[in-house]
Amino acid sequence: MSRAVYPTSAHWGGYQVVVEDGRVVGVRPDPDDPAPSPIIANTPGAQHHPSRVARPAVRRRWLEHGPGPDPRRGDPDDEYVEVEWDTVLDLLARELDRVRSRHGNEAIYGGSYGWGSAGRIHHAQSQLHRFLNTIGGYTRSRTTYSHGAVEVLMPRILGTPAANRLLHRAPAWTVIREHTDLLVTFGGLRVSNTWTSSGGRAVQTAGPAMREAAESGVEFVSVSPLRDDTPEDVKADWVSIEPGTDTAVMLALMHVLFTEGLADTAFLDRYTVGAEAVRSYVLGEDGSGPVRDPEWAESVSGVPAGELRALARRMAGRRTLVNVGWSVQRARHGEQPLWAGLALACCLGQVGLPGGGFASGYGSMGNYGGGATPLGLPRMPQGNNPVDSFIPVARIADMLLHPGERYDFDGQERRYPHARLVYWAGGNPFHHHQDLARLTEAFGRPDTVVVHETHWTATARHADIVVPATTVLERDDLTASQGDLTVRAMPRAVPPHGQARDEYDTYADLAERLGLREEFTEGRTSGQWMRVVYERWRSLVARRGLDVPGFDEFWSLGRVEIPGRVEDEALLGEFRADPEGGALRTPSGRIELFSDTIDSFGYEDCPGHPVWLPGPTVTGDRDAWPFTLVANQPSGRLHSQQDMGAHSMSQKVEGRAPLRMHPGDARALGLAEGSVVRVVGPRGSCLAGLVPSESVRPGVVQLSTGAWYDPTAPGVTCAHGNPNALTEDVGTSSLSQGCTGQLTRVRVEAFTGPLPPVRAFDPPRGVMPA
Repeated sequence: MSRAVYPTSAHWGGYQVVVEDGRVVGVRPDPDDPAPSPIIANTPGAQHHPSRVARPAVRRRWLEHGPGPDPRRGDPDDEYVEVEWDTVLDLLARELDRVRSRHGNEAIYGGSYGWGSAGRIHHAQSQLHRFLNTIGGYTRSRTTYSHGAVEVLMPRILGTPAANRLLHRAPAWTVIREHTDLLVTFGGLRVSNTWTSSGGRAVQTAGPAMREAAESGVEFVSVSPLRDDTPEDVKADWVSIEPGTDTAVMLALMHVLFTEGLADTAFLDRYTVGAEAVRSYVLGEDGSGPVRDPEWAESVSGVPAGELRALARRMAGRRTLVNVGWSVQRARHGEQPLWAGLALACCLGQVGLPGGGFASGYGSMGNYGGGATPLGLPRMPQGNNPVDSFIPVARIADMLLHPGERYDFDGQERRYPHARLVYWAGGNPFHHHQDLARLTEAFGRPDTVVVHETHWTATARHADIVVPATTVLERDDLTASQGDLTVRAMPRAVPPHGQARDEYDTYADLAERLGLREEFTEGRTSGQWMRVVYERWRSLVARRGLDVPGFDEFWSLGRVEIPGRVEDEALLGEFRADPEGGALRTPSGRIELFSDTIDSFGYEDCPGHPVWLPGPTVTGDRDAWPFTLVANQPSGRLHSQQDMGAHSMSQKVEGRAPLRMHPGDARALGLAEGSVVRVVGPRGSCLAGLVPSESVRPGVVQLSTGAWYDPTAPGVTCAHGNPNALTEDVGTSSLSQGCTGQLTRVRVEAFTGPLPPVRAFDPPRGVMPA
């Protein structure tokens, strides 16, 4: 028996895999990681799971009838035909050529929102985009499901450079520890979110950094419907809030600052425009509605008025950092808590001071607050897309269902392109997207759906052509994330599963069939590209007078330190020091608490300054749908990846995703711990396992995303517990069209009758596991 240990990395961090006779049999944390993610335990079960895609496969109906819309695409009983590699490549090359020659490259949608690999070379989305650019381009996606509202709003009110710093160069946790007295976070600081970074971090530092900050005297206040949205060891004060009402609370806090003389009017006058409009709105002087005082906010949010007054005074008397987590903006009118949070920080007058001001992202991702790498990272070049066609990423179902229909986005009137071919690699929209029954209908509209996958996910089961791809453990690669400590080697640990191939080789062979192999490969293998990409990065570093070892030494060492890392002290510190010389890239050069530009768009759902716009979770029919469901990110896996792994499965109840509910609500409904319940909303239903918890606010239920979509059982949309069977497919507003998958209204009832099996991990008919 041969046994070896290999270093590797995933989006949830660096770790080691133990291999015996070509199979992963165990995992070990990186010895240098102070707080490794337990998600690593999913790897052995997922790597060799029967749901792996072992051979190229084509949906029988597409194979027999040819390309075209098909409402049966995604039918759980659809049959696939396994074919040889030459066959699938010939079919795919002909279909790509047909679509681009008849309809133009705009008809190819290659948004491919992907988290499939932490590697810098075999990053699935980058490989696909490089290939599609080589053959003439594609319709792409803009923004992200995670923070779409941030990406569009903040450049308008802070300017693009400052908005980028907000997302990618937040002050380090060490700065918070040294300078912050009070951190007030809307949406919590969930540690499990910080395990994830695009590219994976060498070591997990956010959790320990929060604890060290608390031990040094930083006080935390968590405004959230979930008590455990912050780690227990930071001893945060919990402000239990009705989901979706954060903006109302922020406005009430500003009301206290304005009326008690605690607002920093000198800061507002010098560094912002529009503060008077916000003040007039908050005080009810503009005729738009009631006074937005703590009593009004209590009636909306459920937070006692006295608690809000005390919090506002506490914030005004301390060095305070206001953090708005990404979860809060993933709801209808998600721009408003961001804008109101920035306005609140400006009223405190601490924007630009170390440890004070505004942030959006602490507790949302691991590289936020972990420093920055201004020199960049090794990156596989994608080329240029000659097609000027895009959609906001969360509007894919709208595009497929309504080609040619107009929509608003960031001041533009746009029309959805007519996508004839959807090409997806390294991602799973049947995890990320909302209203999965509607998404299934949408996936029936294009002529052809192509998916590269490692496993038979729900997205693969909605495809016409399924191309087997290797996992990160089956190929050589290198990785690092923004703000990381090291660039790390990821040597191949096990042979490819079945007939799976590296996607680079698949695209090279496709490009050859289209007469473009040389253009795609530039005469290089993927291994040669890895060396070239590393050495280009090394040259960039050298031009700044810094040095890293050559590729051969790097590969031998397994990692090299990233030089030139910085840990910024304050967001907008330069602007505060010199508001004229360091003016922001906004029309006024200042922070725009009122934006003439946004106001000129005329959007009723996003006017020119922060306002209270109650979403459907607040205004919905509470008799029919008495609970607000919070669909947050899971702690057992990254998104839906490796859902069949040991750590993910250990959290399930009767094989279903766990639904947390306050014990009092469970008793009132006669529901027992560990029972399977039916969660029903206006758009669908799912089964889940009940877990009573005092950490959940009464009237709220929490069901994390990521359970593989299973539409196989009669009477429920998903038998496995995917909350996106329930969520609404609508944008945050006309401004950013961001994802709104965080909140929805539901009822919860006992499930009676025979419990259906979970078939989410079963390969489709016609597929023989390797």
